[in-house]
Amino acid sequence: MRVLLTGHQGYLGTVMAPVLAAAGHEVVGLDAGLFADCVLGPPPADAPGQRVDLRDVTAEHVAGVDAVIHLAALSNDPLGSLAPELTYDINHHASVRLARLARDAGVRRFLYASTCSVYGAAGGGGLVAEDAPLRPVTPYAESKVRVEDDLHVLADGDFSPVFMRNATAFGYSPRLRADIVLNNLVGHALLTGEVLVLSDGTPWRPLVHAADIARAFTAALTAPREAVHDQAFNIGSEINNVTVAEIAEQVAEAVPGAKVVITAETGADPRSYRVDFSRFRAAIPGFDCEWTVKRGALELADAYRKHGLTREDFEQRFTRLAVLRAASDTGAVDDTLRWRR
Repeated sequence: MRVLLTGHQGYLGTVMAPVLAAAGHEVVGLDAGLFADCVLGPPPADAPGQRVDLRDVTAEHVAGVDAVIHLAALSNDPLGSLAPELTYDINHHASVRLARLARDAGVRRFLYASTCSVYGAAGGGGLVAEDAPLRPVTPYAESKVRVEDDLHVLADGDFSPVFMRNATAFGYSPRLRADIVLNNLVGHALLTGEVLVLSDGTPWRPLVHAADIARAFTAALTAPREAVHDQAFNIGSEINNVTVAEIAEQVAEAVPGAKVVITAETGADPRSYRVDFSRFRAAIPGFDCEWTVKRGALELADAYRKHGLTREDFEQRFTRLAVLRAASDTGAVDDTLRWRR
């Protein structure tokens, strides 16, 4: 297929593009480029693409495309809370507009990167499946719910949206993010000797490696229509349903000498849920995630050491909110996070 991959210069897109290419697809990228320079290690070989703000996509960008994988978003809870109007403008309205353009252009499959954060305050009492009530507690998660609802309305006999509710991502990517839980805890452990947990450690989190997300999207791309059409799928593995305290202990094992410090200064995080991932395995026979939290922590620690991660880069260059604040402070972007011309 000829696949339009939005967010191809992001944390997940940088991992996914070569996986798609290796499967025989022609990948065309589209990215605003806000995080293109957030590179740890050798610069990645990007798929051919264009630097386009998601809000400026036109019919020309989806012409001749067989499928769209839509990753691009302001993917950060603190950022979403700081500027919720931009989160809804980009994550919700621009995403639905892209889907309409794609449908009108004859695109048959639209894989949407949603999130398990839509379950929000579900609690950890039992496994949450796709038909569970949605309880988003942040503008980021709320924007994902709204897009799923609107794409469902667009689904028809020719246009198949698929809602890929990814667990919290982890793992090394050449375009690193240090503001997601496992990546953050490993970096803090290496740089300070402490695995610092600000909550009380009790919330449940489902985690999934970036490479497993890439494999899942690649599988869904060519799955039989009847197996995936207009459906939501949790993407991850039950083995990686873990509490924040358990994540911290895994990090301490991966970084010898690091000490777990749970301050509980932010209290109990209302975002707590354990997730059932069986629907996707049933739809895609033979698929299962390959990465555990422990293996991912070891991979991250090795990559951080190998590529010389510094505390300044960890706190600034690989933290989404810090990158955007710096771009705004220097005048590189305007108040709407558009590049100044």
